[in-house]
Amino acid sequence: MKIVVLDGHAANPGDLPWNKLKALGECTIYDRTKPEEVLERCREAEAVLTNKVAFNRAKIEALPKLKYIGVLATGFNIIDIKAAAERNIVVTNIPAYSTNSVAQMVFAHILNITQHVGMHAEEVRKGHWTSNPDFCFWCTPQIELEGKKIGIIGLGHIGQAVAQIAIALNMKVYAYTSKIDAKLPTGIKKAELDQIFRECDIVTFHCPLTDETRHLANKERLAMMKSTAILINTSRGPIIDEQALANALNNKQIYAAGVDVLSKEPPMPDNPLLTVRNCFITPHIAWATFEARQRLNDISADNFKAFLDGKPINVVNKLGLV
Repeated sequence: MKIVVLDGHAANPGDLPWNKLKALGECTIYDRTKPEEVLERCREAEAVLTNKVAFNRAKIEALPKLKYIGVLATGFNIIDIKAAAERNIVVTNIPAYSTNSVAQMVFAHILNITQHVGMHAEEVRKGHWTSNPDFCFWCTPQIELEGKKIGIIGLGHIGQAVAQIAIALNMKVYAYTSKIDAKLPTGIKKAELDQIFRECDIVTFHCPLTDETRHLANKERLAMMKSTAILINTSRGPIIDEQALANALNNKQIYAAGVDVLSKEPPMPDNPLLTVRNCFITPHIAWATFEARQRLNDISADNFKAFLDGKPINVVNKLGLV
């Protein structure tokens, strides 16, 4: 079977082998593919693996040999899954491969904002401690997490992993979730969405991007937050109204934000969050630890092998919709 990987570089810039996938068919791997190159590169492909290269209805209908699309990520909104299903093309994703890595990044942002270890280390390197008249100094408020309220919006795999870290730090954990109280892990209290924005010291997003969650953090909800509050987003960029967040930060309505995702990636130069005070942006790398990418690599091959064996797993579309 002819396999094409369209944008392999992001998940595997060369530090991981493609051996498992290559053992399953005639495999061509491209580091990157422009939209206008998709049809030519996939014309003979029976299976395509893609991370961010999108497949709309027109592209799917233009590739008659295509039988399988493997998304090299958890989110699969880049694929028109209905169009794929009508053609009986199996679409799979890779769930839960980066849970602990993303939870780790959440607290990397929180700890950066509350203690600024890197910045203080740089101040020491510049000689500011050596020349200081006191035995210590700090340039930003030092904030203890114990006893602080953290509100987790979405309590799936990542949300629960974040909750467990927060519990270990003796934080008070609240969650906006569809889970009933009896199903909540010990140490987590259910809360309404606006209650989380009003009462929590830290709000962190772990929900999918849908019509309902787009701009969930809008001008009105940001105005509810404490002036000392911290906003964290490692989920999807459009969950936050970026201009509203920029205004809230510049006007000191909230204290700080840490985000790993933006509404457009890479961002446009005029994105308001790029120059705002107390906004710390990482370039969508929460998922990108070596260990998480190794799991992604392995699961992508396992998904395809299961498809070849006639027992597909991690399928996100229902076939035979015609």
